[in-house]
Amino acid sequence: MAHVSDLIASDIEQYLRSHEHKQILRFITCGSVDDGKSTLIGRLLYESKVLFEDQLAAVEADSRKWGTQADSIDFALLVDGLAAEREQGITIDVAYRFFSTDKRKFIVADTPGHEQYTRNMVTGASTADVAVLLVDARKGVLTQTRRHSYLVSLLGIRHVIVAINKMDLMEYSEKTFRTIVADYQEFADSIGLKDMTFIPMSAFKGDNIIEQSPQMPWYRGTTLMGYLETVEIDEQRLQKGPLRMPVQWVNRPDQGFRGFAGTIVGGRVKPGDRIRVQPSGRESTVARIVTMDGDLDSGVAGQSVTLTLTDEIDISRGDLISTAQAPAGVADQFEATIVWMHDEALLPGRGYLLKVGARTVSASVMEIKHQVNVNTMEHMAAKTLGLNAIGVCTVSLDQPIGFDPYTDNRDTGGFILIDRMTNNTVGAGLLHFALRRSHNIHMQHVDVTRDARGAMKGQKPCVLWFTGLSGAGKSTIANAVEQKLHAMGRHTYLLDGDNVRHGLNKDLGFTDADRVENIRRVAEVSRLMVDAGLIVLTAFISPFRSERRMARTLLGDGEFIEIFVDTPLDVAEERDPKGLYKKARRGDLKNFTGIDSPYEVPEQPELRLVTPFVAPEAAADQVIELLRRLGRIG
Repeated sequence: MAHVSDLIASDIEQYLRSHEHKQILRFITCGSVDDGKSTLIGRLLYESKVLFEDQLAAVEADSRKWGTQADSIDFALLVDGLAAEREQGITIDVAYRFFSTDKRKFIVADTPGHEQYTRNMVTGASTADVAVLLVDARKGVLTQTRRHSYLVSLLGIRHVIVAINKMDLMEYSEKTFRTIVADYQEFADSIGLKDMTFIPMSAFKGDNIIEQSPQMPWYRGTTLMGYLETVEIDEQRLQKGPLRMPVQWVNRPDQGFRGFAGTIVGGRVKPGDRIRVQPSGRESTVARIVTMDGDLDSGVAGQSVTLTLTDEIDISRGDLISTAQAPAGVADQFEATIVWMHDEALLPGRGYLLKVGARTVSASVMEIKHQVNVNTMEHMAAKTLGLNAIGVCTVSLDQPIGFDPYTDNRDTGGFILIDRMTNNTVGAGLLHFALRRSHNIHMQHVDVTRDARGAMKGQKPCVLWFTGLSGAGKSTIANAVEQKLHAMGRHTYLLDGDNVRHGLNKDLGFTDADRVENIRRVAEVSRLMVDAGLIVLTAFISPFRSERRMARTLLGDGEFIEIFVDTPLDVAEERDPKGLYKKARRGDLKNFTGIDSPYEVPEQPELRLVTPFVAPEAAADQVIELLRRLGRIG
């Protein structure tokens, strides 16, 4: 059974070649706390004879110190690497292990069972071909069992082993096994799980892991290892589908060669095949399939290749090469399921970076349709998504991308969300389908441009974005600036925070989510006004850097001018022209910036006005001088 082969002694090079070309199966183990996931993986490692003598000695010593199996080896300690895991006897982080047999190589991810580590499980499951879902024979199907089954179904893992573990503690009862199978089958049908294999086992004693157990003569199905060695790998399924290859690199070592490098994530390709590049829609024909070892007659899913084409067409990193006969979809608005992975909640309207394949675009979640209670499968209304929450959302991008539904291809239908400020990965998502409006709504070309409108007014349009605490003097200074510009004959419009909330944004409150939406709407209106050739002044607290940055990205270079009205909190609170600080201190006004809601100071504003030391009139003069210096006015 073990991967140790006679070839090692007789022909090591032949052994290494055969080992190199074995298929790799990736699988996860998941289940409730203390179902035996780590013990099962430890048993597989032990039985596959991939452990060195010093590792065995170490785990024997650890078993005496941390073990839960009396005098026997605690196989879980081969996997539970964190001190906290060993002390508590649980899995916290995703633990990856590699082992092999004569037939295949395996990468197994031991994923945590606790609800607060949902993001860890999603990470481990994102590349898995098979899920081994453990059920404690003593406890049967639990809430966590259902939750993990839902996540397995959500993430598109097509093959599920329901490993009914600890059968030794139930005296290898066939009745216990049949009862659990019936209970689980009923639930699996409700969430759409189809390819399931039920195996009674004891990870601790090795029953039905490698060989058929004599303790359960009533079971005549496959062993765990027998299944893992023969089940179809997702890569094999994808090879039967349409060609998909995200371009990772444009390979141009000299003027005589131009190729497009990437990993084929779906289908097959051969010279002479007609391809389409997305999202541009341009078509060409494959000329060569180039690799380090020479040209190939064909390439299949899982191979990394460089394609050359018969035509010189524009292709960049992040584009998707598809077969022309069955191209991927192209859209910029989608319905998607998002798993949120960050302590700071997802806020609709906030700008993020979305990465699908090798392409990175700007994105925002426009609406959370519902949040899924992963314990009960109930759909719940939600305005935000917190850590480990899962929601069905509408997502809007700043440009179209090539894609497939996640259920068809995980590589072209899965994405991550990245925080613009920190570059941290904050969420993972699964594309369902393009929204119909993304195909029906198109930008209408107009002949009169913003530059033409601005030239007619004798100015270069821009946005003066005043930001700062309540009471800092934003509106006062912005009003003074507009008066000066008006006296100079300039065309302006002032958007004030309080005024806008009487009309355009009267439906919004002051939660973080509503503040984000407030600024998103103002930024879009400002963009339209800049397009009209105006100098736009906005006076809003706009407390979050992400939204100010989003507003900046909507405009062209030099058109967004951030002005930080810098006033210490104690000074602003002392002024308190509207009495808002007093209400906030009394607890009558919730989510008030500076008191119980944060203000994120601008990092690199175009102008900083320290108002305790600068009078409004002098501050306005500084803004006018800045406009002249930047060439926005003469």
